[in-house]
Amino acid sequence: MIRRSAVVVLSVLVAGTVAAVSHQPEPAAAGRERQPLVIGHRGASALRPEHTLLSYETAIALGADYIEPDLVSTRDHVLVARHENEISGTTDVENHPEFAARRTTKTIDGVPVTGWFTEDFTLAELRTLRATERIPDLRPDNAALDGLAQIPTFDEVVELAQRRGVGVYPETKHPTYFDSVGLSLEEPLLEVLGRHGWRDRRDPVFIQSFETANLRELRGKTRLPLIQLVNGSGAPYDRVAAGDPLTYDRMVTPAGLKDIASYADGIGAATSRVVPTGPDGRLLAPTTLVRDAHRAGLDVHVWTLRDENSQLPADFRLGDPANPAYPRTTGDVTGWLSRLLDLGVDGVFADNPGTARAVLAARARR
Repeated sequence: MIRRSAVVVLSVLVAGTVAAVSHQPEPAAAGRERQPLVIGHRGASALRPEHTLLSYETAIALGADYIEPDLVSTRDHVLVARHENEISGTTDVENHPEFAARRTTKTIDGVPVTGWFTEDFTLAELRTLRATERIPDLRPDNAALDGLAQIPTFDEVVELAQRRGVGVYPETKHPTYFDSVGLSLEEPLLEVLGRHGWRDRRDPVFIQSFETANLRELRGKTRLPLIQLVNGSGAPYDRVAAGDPLTYDRMVTPAGLKDIASYADGIGAATSRVVPTGPDGRLLAPTTLVRDAHRAGLDVHVWTLRDENSQLPADFRLGDPANPAYPRTTGDVTGWLSRLLDLGVDGVFADNPGTARAVLAARARR
Protein backbone atom coordinates (compact mmCIF):
# COMPACT_ATOMS: atom_id res chain seq x y z
CA MET A 1 0.00 0.00 0.00
CA ILE A 2 2.81 2.42 0.81
CA ARG A 3 4.60 1.61 -2.45
CA ARG A 4 1.46 2.17 -4.55
CA SER A 5 0.87 5.54 -2.85
CA ALA A 6 4.43 6.60 -3.56
CA VAL A 7 3.98 5.81 -7.24
CA VAL A 8 0.82 7.90 -7.41
CA VAL A 9 2.36 10.89 -5.63
CA LEU A 10 5.53 10.87 -7.72
CA SER A 11 3.62 10.45 -10.98
CA VAL A 12 1.30 13.35 -10.13
CA LEU A 13 4.20 15.63 -9.26
CA VAL A 14 6.05 14.85 -12.49
CA ALA A 15 2.94 15.00 -14.67
CA GLY A 16 1.97 18.35 -13.17
CA THR A 17 5.34 19.77 -14.08
CA VAL A 18 5.16 18.32 -17.57
CA ALA A 19 1.77 19.86 -18.25
CA ALA A 20 3.27 23.31 -17.75
CA VAL A 21 6.17 22.78 -20.14
CA SER A 22 4.57 21.60 -23.38
CA HIS A 23 6.83 22.34 -26.34
CA GLN A 24 7.18 21.09 -29.86
CA PRO A 25 10.42 19.49 -31.06
CA GLU A 26 12.18 20.81 -34.10
CA PRO A 27 11.36 18.84 -37.27
CA ALA A 28 13.79 16.06 -38.06
CA ALA A 29 16.47 16.94 -40.59
CA ALA A 30 15.67 20.65 -40.48
CA GLY A 31 18.30 23.23 -41.46
CA ARG A 32 21.35 23.61 -39.23
CA GLU A 33 20.31 27.11 -38.20
CA ARG A 34 17.94 25.53 -35.67
CA GLN A 35 18.81 25.36 -32.01
CA PRO A 36 20.66 22.14 -31.14
CA LEU A 37 18.43 19.31 -29.95
CA VAL A 38 18.25 18.12 -26.35
CA ILE A 39 17.81 14.35 -26.23
CA GLY A 40 16.78 12.87 -22.88
CA HIS A 41 19.26 10.01 -22.57
CA ARG A 42 17.21 7.02 -21.37
CA GLY A 43 14.85 9.72 -20.13
CA ALA A 44 16.32 11.81 -17.32
CA SER A 45 18.58 9.04 -16.07
CA ALA A 46 20.53 11.36 -13.77
CA LEU A 47 17.34 11.87 -11.76
CA ARG A 48 15.14 8.78 -12.17
CA PRO A 49 15.87 5.09 -12.87
CA GLU A 50 16.53 4.89 -16.59
CA HIS A 51 14.05 3.64 -19.17
CA THR A 52 10.98 4.12 -17.01
CA LEU A 53 7.98 6.31 -17.70
CA LEU A 54 9.01 8.29 -14.61
CA SER A 55 12.37 8.98 -16.26
CA TYR A 56 10.84 9.94 -19.61
CA GLU A 57 8.24 12.19 -17.97
CA THR A 58 10.95 13.95 -15.99
CA ALA A 59 13.03 14.46 -19.13
CA ILE A 60 10.09 16.12 -20.85
CA ALA A 61 9.42 18.32 -17.82
CA LEU A 62 13.04 19.49 -17.95
CA GLY A 63 12.84 20.49 -21.62
CA ALA A 64 13.96 17.50 -23.69
CA ASP A 65 13.04 17.69 -27.38
CA TYR A 66 13.34 13.90 -27.74
CA ILE A 67 13.25 10.99 -25.31
CA GLU A 68 15.50 8.00 -25.99
CA PRO A 69 14.38 4.42 -25.39
CA ASP A 70 16.80 1.53 -25.94
CA LEU A 71 14.71 -1.27 -27.41
CA VAL A 72 14.90 -5.02 -26.85
CA SER A 73 12.32 -7.75 -27.43
CA THR A 74 10.24 -10.00 -25.21
CA ARG A 75 9.65 -13.67 -26.06
CA ASP A 76 6.27 -12.74 -27.55
CA HIS A 77 7.96 -10.11 -29.76
CA VAL A 78 6.93 -6.93 -27.96
CA LEU A 79 9.50 -4.12 -27.86
CA VAL A 80 10.32 -2.86 -24.38
CA ALA A 81 12.70 -0.18 -23.11
CA ARG A 82 15.79 -1.56 -21.36
CA HIS A 83 19.46 -0.61 -21.54
CA GLU A 84 20.28 -4.25 -22.30
CA ASN A 85 18.34 -7.44 -22.83
CA GLU A 86 20.11 -8.79 -19.70
CA ILE A 87 18.04 -7.29 -16.88
CA SER A 88 19.58 -8.36 -13.56
CA GLY A 89 21.06 -4.87 -13.10
CA THR A 90 17.95 -2.90 -14.03
CA THR A 91 15.10 -4.91 -12.46
CA ASP A 92 14.33 -6.86 -9.29
CA VAL A 93 14.28 -10.18 -11.20
CA GLU A 94 16.74 -11.72 -8.73
CA ASN A 95 14.06 -11.37 -6.04
CA HIS A 96 11.56 -13.47 -7.99
CA PRO A 97 12.11 -17.16 -7.14
CA GLU A 98 9.61 -18.18 -9.81
CA PHE A 99 12.16 -17.04 -12.43
CA ALA A 100 15.32 -18.41 -10.80
CA ALA A 101 15.63 -21.25 -13.33
CA ARG A 102 15.77 -18.78 -16.21
CA ARG A 103 19.18 -17.47 -15.20
CA THR A 104 21.52 -18.51 -17.97
CA THR A 105 24.59 -17.57 -19.98
CA LYS A 106 24.36 -16.36 -23.57
CA THR A 107 26.79 -14.92 -26.06
CA ILE A 108 25.75 -11.37 -26.97
CA ASP A 109 27.82 -9.65 -29.65
CA GLY A 110 30.59 -12.17 -29.10
CA VAL A 111 30.73 -11.73 -25.31
CA PRO A 112 29.45 -14.28 -22.74
CA VAL A 113 26.81 -12.68 -20.51
CA THR A 114 25.15 -14.34 -17.52
CA GLY A 115 21.79 -13.30 -16.13
CA TRP A 116 18.15 -13.02 -17.09
CA PHE A 117 17.16 -11.94 -20.61
CA THR A 118 14.06 -10.19 -21.88
CA GLU A 119 13.67 -12.61 -24.77
CA ASP A 120 13.06 -15.41 -22.26
CA PHE A 121 10.05 -13.61 -20.75
CA THR A 122 6.62 -12.76 -22.10
CA LEU A 123 5.47 -9.19 -21.66
CA ALA A 124 3.01 -10.32 -18.99
CA GLU A 125 5.88 -11.90 -17.04
CA LEU A 126 8.07 -8.79 -17.37
CA ARG A 127 5.18 -6.73 -16.01
CA THR A 128 5.56 -8.55 -12.70
CA LEU A 129 9.07 -7.10 -12.31
CA ARG A 130 9.97 -3.57 -11.19
CA ALA A 131 12.76 -1.30 -12.38
CA THR A 132 15.85 -0.59 -10.28
CA GLU A 133 18.70 1.91 -10.57
CA ARG A 134 21.54 0.47 -12.68
CA ILE A 135 24.40 2.44 -11.03
CA PRO A 136 23.30 3.07 -7.42
CA ASP A 137 26.81 3.96 -6.20
CA LEU A 138 26.86 6.92 -8.58
CA ARG A 139 23.17 7.79 -8.25
CA PRO A 140 22.00 6.81 -4.75
CA ASP A 141 18.99 9.14 -4.90
CA ASN A 142 17.68 7.17 -7.86
CA ALA A 143 18.01 3.94 -5.92
CA ALA A 144 15.46 5.31 -3.44
CA LEU A 145 12.92 4.93 -6.27
CA ASP A 146 13.65 1.24 -6.85
CA GLY A 147 10.49 -0.79 -7.21
CA LEU A 148 8.18 2.08 -8.21
CA ALA A 149 8.06 1.61 -11.97
CA GLN A 150 7.32 -1.15 -14.46
CA ILE A 151 9.25 -1.84 -17.65
CA PRO A 152 7.53 0.25 -20.33
CA THR A 153 6.71 -0.92 -23.82
CA PHE A 154 7.81 1.11 -26.83
CA ASP A 155 4.15 1.68 -27.56
CA GLU A 156 3.74 3.35 -24.16
CA VAL A 157 6.82 5.52 -24.73
CA VAL A 158 5.47 6.74 -28.08
CA GLU A 159 2.06 7.43 -26.54
CA LEU A 160 3.73 9.50 -23.82
CA ALA A 161 5.84 11.43 -26.34
CA GLN A 162 2.84 12.29 -28.49
CA ARG A 163 0.75 13.28 -25.49
CA ARG A 164 3.48 15.65 -24.27
CA GLY A 165 4.48 17.02 -27.68
CA VAL A 166 8.05 15.67 -27.99
CA GLY A 167 9.82 13.22 -30.29
CA VAL A 168 11.31 9.75 -29.81
CA TYR A 169 14.86 8.63 -30.55
CA PRO A 170 14.80 4.79 -30.29
CA GLU A 171 17.92 2.63 -30.42
CA THR A 172 17.78 -0.95 -31.65
CA LYS A 173 19.96 -2.93 -29.24
CA HIS A 174 21.96 -5.90 -30.53
CA PRO A 175 20.03 -6.25 -33.82
CA THR A 176 22.26 -9.03 -35.16
CA TYR A 177 21.68 -11.05 -32.00
CA PHE A 178 17.92 -10.53 -32.04
CA ASP A 179 17.80 -11.51 -35.72
CA SER A 180 19.61 -14.73 -34.79
CA VAL A 181 16.88 -15.71 -32.31
CA GLY A 182 14.00 -14.84 -34.64
CA LEU A 183 13.01 -11.61 -32.90
CA SER A 184 13.97 -8.92 -35.40
CA LEU A 185 13.58 -5.44 -33.93
CA GLU A 186 13.05 -3.32 -37.02
CA GLU A 187 9.63 -4.58 -38.15
CA PRO A 188 7.84 -4.08 -34.81
CA LEU A 189 9.64 -0.74 -34.41
CA LEU A 190 8.20 0.57 -37.69
CA GLU A 191 4.82 -0.99 -36.92
CA VAL A 192 4.50 0.88 -33.62
CA LEU A 193 5.63 4.18 -35.13
CA GLY A 194 3.33 3.77 -38.13
CA ARG A 195 0.36 2.90 -35.96
CA HIS A 196 0.87 6.22 -34.20
CA GLY A 197 1.13 8.08 -37.51
CA TRP A 198 4.91 8.61 -37.55
CA ARG A 199 6.19 7.55 -40.97
CA ASP A 200 7.49 10.68 -42.71
CA ARG A 201 10.87 12.34 -42.87
CA ARG A 202 9.59 15.38 -40.99
CA ASP A 203 8.05 13.42 -38.14
CA PRO A 204 9.88 13.83 -34.78
CA VAL A 205 11.69 10.49 -34.87
CA PHE A 206 15.31 9.42 -35.18
CA ILE A 207 16.11 5.70 -35.38
CA GLN A 208 19.65 4.89 -34.22
CA SER A 209 21.93 1.87 -34.20
CA PHE A 210 25.59 1.01 -33.60
CA GLU A 211 25.28 -1.57 -36.37
CA THR A 212 25.08 -0.79 -40.08
CA ALA A 213 23.19 -3.55 -41.89
CA ASN A 214 19.91 -2.87 -40.12
CA LEU A 215 20.13 0.85 -40.92
CA ARG A 216 20.76 0.08 -44.58
CA GLU A 217 17.77 -2.24 -44.52
CA LEU A 218 15.63 0.40 -42.82
CA ARG A 219 16.58 2.96 -45.44
CA GLY A 220 14.64 0.92 -47.98
CA LYS A 221 11.61 0.62 -45.69
CA THR A 222 11.10 4.05 -44.13
CA ARG A 223 11.47 7.76 -44.73
CA LEU A 224 12.11 8.40 -41.04
CA PRO A 225 15.55 9.86 -40.24
CA LEU A 226 18.27 7.34 -39.39
CA ILE A 227 21.33 7.88 -37.19
CA GLN A 228 24.52 5.84 -37.39
CA LEU A 229 25.99 5.56 -33.90
CA VAL A 230 29.78 5.75 -33.72
CA ASN A 231 31.59 4.44 -30.68
CA GLY A 232 34.90 5.79 -29.47
CA SER A 233 36.65 2.56 -30.50
CA GLY A 234 35.94 -0.85 -31.97
CA ALA A 235 33.67 -1.78 -34.85
CA PRO A 236 29.97 -2.39 -35.63
CA TYR A 237 29.17 -5.92 -34.49
CA ASP A 238 27.36 -6.87 -37.68
CA ARG A 239 30.56 -6.15 -39.61
CA VAL A 240 32.64 -8.09 -37.09
CA ALA A 241 30.29 -11.08 -37.40
CA ALA A 242 30.57 -10.91 -41.19
CA GLY A 243 34.39 -10.79 -41.10
CA ASP A 244 34.40 -7.26 -42.50
CA PRO A 245 37.39 -5.15 -41.35
CA LEU A 246 35.37 -1.91 -41.18
CA THR A 247 35.98 -0.04 -37.90
CA TYR A 248 34.49 3.07 -36.36
CA ASP A 249 37.83 4.79 -36.99
CA ARG A 250 37.38 4.25 -40.71
CA MET A 251 33.74 5.31 -40.55
CA VAL A 252 34.64 8.83 -39.34
CA THR A 253 37.03 9.53 -42.21
CA PRO A 254 35.66 11.75 -45.01
CA ALA A 255 35.21 8.65 -47.19
CA GLY A 256 33.51 6.78 -44.37
CA LEU A 257 31.15 9.67 -43.66
CA LYS A 258 30.25 9.86 -47.34
CA ASP A 259 29.28 6.19 -47.19
CA ILE A 260 27.18 6.75 -44.05
CA ALA A 261 25.39 9.59 -45.85
CA SER A 262 24.21 7.10 -48.48
CA TYR A 263 21.86 5.49 -45.93
CA ALA A 264 21.69 7.71 -42.81
CA ASP A 265 20.87 11.32 -41.99
CA GLY A 266 23.33 11.84 -39.19
CA ILE A 267 25.78 10.32 -36.76
CA GLY A 268 25.52 9.86 -33.01
CA ALA A 269 29.14 10.13 -31.92
CA ALA A 270 30.92 9.62 -28.62
CA THR A 271 32.18 12.99 -27.39
CA SER A 272 35.72 11.62 -27.62
CA ARG A 273 35.28 11.58 -31.39
CA VAL A 274 34.78 15.35 -31.30
CA VAL A 275 37.24 16.26 -28.55
CA PRO A 276 39.54 13.39 -27.50
CA THR A 277 41.13 13.15 -24.06
CA GLY A 278 44.69 12.29 -23.16
CA PRO A 279 45.96 9.70 -20.66
CA ASP A 280 45.39 12.22 -17.84
CA GLY A 281 41.73 12.65 -18.78
CA ARG A 282 42.25 16.21 -20.01
CA LEU A 283 41.02 17.40 -23.38
CA LEU A 284 43.21 17.40 -26.47
CA ALA A 285 42.69 19.44 -29.63
CA PRO A 286 39.29 18.96 -31.32
CA THR A 287 39.05 16.71 -34.36
CA THR A 288 37.55 17.74 -37.69
CA LEU A 289 34.64 15.32 -37.33
CA VAL A 290 31.87 17.91 -37.00
CA ARG A 291 33.09 19.83 -40.02
CA ASP A 292 33.64 16.68 -42.08
CA ALA A 293 30.23 15.28 -41.20
CA HIS A 294 28.48 18.53 -42.09
CA ARG A 295 30.28 18.58 -45.43
CA ALA A 296 28.88 15.09 -46.05
CA GLY A 297 25.38 16.37 -45.27
CA LEU A 298 25.16 14.64 -41.88
CA ASP A 299 23.96 16.04 -38.56
CA VAL A 300 26.13 15.35 -35.52
CA HIS A 301 24.54 14.39 -32.20
CA VAL A 302 26.97 13.61 -29.39
CA TRP A 303 26.72 11.37 -26.33
CA THR A 304 26.63 11.52 -23.42
CA LEU A 305 26.46 14.72 -21.35
CA ARG A 306 26.63 13.67 -17.70
CA ASP A 307 26.74 15.87 -14.62
CA GLU A 308 29.01 13.85 -12.33
CA ASN A 309 32.74 14.55 -12.02
CA SER A 310 33.57 10.93 -12.81
CA GLN A 311 31.75 11.26 -16.12
CA LEU A 312 33.36 14.56 -17.22
CA PRO A 313 36.74 15.39 -18.78
CA ALA A 314 39.26 16.34 -16.09
CA ASP A 315 39.18 19.95 -17.29
CA PHE A 316 35.60 20.33 -16.03
CA ARG A 317 35.70 18.50 -12.70
CA LEU A 318 35.04 20.52 -9.53
CA GLY A 319 35.79 20.00 -5.83
CA ASP A 320 38.29 18.04 -3.79
CA PRO A 321 39.28 14.67 -5.29
CA ALA A 322 39.96 13.41 -1.76
CA ASN A 323 36.29 13.80 -0.86
CA PRO A 324 34.52 10.41 -1.00
CA ALA A 325 31.58 12.12 -2.74
CA TYR A 326 33.81 13.64 -5.44
CA PRO A 327 33.01 11.09 -8.19
CA ARG A 328 29.27 11.80 -7.97
CA THR A 329 29.59 15.55 -7.29
CA THR A 330 28.32 17.78 -10.08
CA GLY A 331 31.13 19.29 -12.12
CA ASP A 332 31.22 22.13 -14.63
CA VAL A 333 28.88 20.35 -17.01
CA THR A 334 27.68 23.65 -18.47
CA GLY A 335 31.24 24.54 -19.47
CA TRP A 336 31.71 21.15 -21.14
CA LEU A 337 28.47 21.45 -23.08
CA SER A 338 29.35 25.00 -24.15
CA ARG A 339 32.64 23.67 -25.51
CA LEU A 340 30.79 21.06 -27.60
CA LEU A 341 28.23 23.58 -28.84
CA ASP A 342 30.99 25.98 -29.87
CA LEU A 343 32.27 23.20 -32.13
CA GLY A 344 28.92 23.09 -33.96
CA VAL A 345 27.23 19.89 -32.77
CA ASP A 346 23.55 19.62 -33.73
CA GLY A 347 22.28 17.81 -30.67
CA VAL A 348 23.33 16.29 -27.37
CA PHE A 349 22.23 13.24 -25.41
CA ALA A 350 21.93 14.38 -21.79
CA ASP A 351 21.35 12.38 -18.61
CA ASN A 352 19.97 15.62 -17.12
CA PRO A 353 18.12 17.39 -19.95
CA GLY A 354 17.47 20.38 -17.69
CA THR A 355 21.17 21.21 -17.66
CA ALA A 356 21.35 21.15 -21.44
CA ARG A 357 18.16 23.20 -21.79
CA ALA A 358 19.47 25.84 -19.39
CA VAL A 359 22.74 26.20 -21.32
CA LEU A 360 20.89 26.56 -24.63
CA ALA A 361 18.51 29.12 -23.13
CA ALA A 362 21.44 31.18 -21.80
CA ARG A 363 23.19 31.09 -25.18
CA ALA A 364 19.99 32.16 -26.94
CA ARG A 365 19.82 35.28 -24.75
CA ARG A 366 23.27 36.47 -25.80
